[in-house]
Amino acid sequence: MDRRTFFGGAAVAAGTALGGCASGTTGASGASGSLGARMAFAVPDVTIPVVGTDEVFPVRRIYCIGRNYAAHSREMGSDPTREPPFFFQKPTDAIQHVPTGTVADHPYPTLTKNYHYEVELVAMIGKGGRDIPAAQALDHVYGYTLGLDMTRRDLQRAMGDQKKPWEIGKSFDHSAVLGPVHRVAQTGHFTKGAIWLKVNGQTKQSADLSQMLWSVAEQISNLSQANQLYPGDIIYSGTPENVGPVVRGDLIEIHIDGLPNLNVRIV
Repeated sequence: MDRRTFFGGAAVAAGTALGGCASGTTGASGASGSLGARMAFAVPDVTIPVVGTDEVFPVRRIYCIGRNYAAHSREMGSDPTREPPFFFQKPTDAIQHVPTGTVADHPYPTLTKNYHYEVELVAMIGKGGRDIPAAQALDHVYGYTLGLDMTRRDLQRAMGDQKKPWEIGKSFDHSAVLGPVHRVAQTGHFTKGAIWLKVNGQTKQSADLSQMLWSVAEQISNLSQANQLYPGDIIYSGTPENVGPVVRGDLIEIHIDGLPNLNVRIV
């Protein structure tokens, strides 16, 4: 089965663990393309376990909205009253899945001396579309989880100062930390509720989801105007103020009302 057929269908393939991610592997002998060409080598499909089922959620693209809480926008030097929503992407193999009830080792990345946490609600798309009205956008959500958009802040700022793309600060191995998927039928939609992050037991970030400048529904609507969305797309929905650095040995705990906490230790 080729990748386009895989993501276009309603079925979800089972996966096996690979590195820090829950992943399934497409066999190298599998056919691909209309001429029956065979895969030169196997490339893992990244998947996330779905709570309460034997299914996994296949990840197609990772979208992240920037500066979606007013106070965080100000601390990053922007004016939240005038700035329209903007998005960037991370590669799917940046995902580090953290099972509920565990403390995962999270490697401090190379090249940086200013490594930052950002706690976020993550929305998982189960039905695709283009030009989706905001009033219908939540119908496209399969489920939710909570995550960390980890950032090499010094590299991000250096690239920004040079007017260059700052993927090197955002899109690297293990930079998309998240928990298992909770289906909407289990949790409902998240429009309000506490979101916080602690480092070594000390609260660093604390806000309410209702403080988002652009709701999850509005994010989906805006994204679908730029790119057609597909099942398997996920959206990191922005972080509150007081982002800051961590060092090796630090324990990060994150929380969103209605979801189990997630914990990682920087190693």
